[in-house]
Amino acid sequence: MKLDYDKKCFACGPENPLGLQLKFWFETGSDGGEEYVTRFTPQPHHQGYVGVTHGGILSTVLDEVMARLAWEKQLNAITAKMEIRLRKPVPVGEMVTARGRIVRDRGRSIHTEAELYLSNGEVAAEATAVLVKVA
Repeated sequence: MKLDYDKKCFACGPENPLGLQLKFWFETGSDGGEEYVTRFTPQPHHQGYVGVTHGGILSTVLDEVMARLAWEKQLNAITAKMEIRLRKPVPVGEMVTARGRIVRDRGRSIHTEAELYLSNGEVAAEATAVLVKVA
């Protein structure tokens, strides 16, 4: 199976008017390793409880920073398993930063991890995922 991209992805597609339209870039992490990064400012239509970003939206951002990194590295893989820990509420209107990295690329599986940071630098959420190569 070849994974294709048509710019309509809910998370990163610039042609999806209802999507998050995330943009990504590479940065050097605090440990000197390569990280894939995006920033996102949740809007009122992303909330769960009043003024608080829905956890499913945060999960989507974390999934995308990990899975799209594999895509960027030309690894034809999809998320097979993801574990998320929501640590702090993310206020609507506050820009957050997600940072993802590949921890291990072994055979058919790619192990990744990511964090979502509040503007004050606190970790609001963290995730690990196993992606499976499909071709």
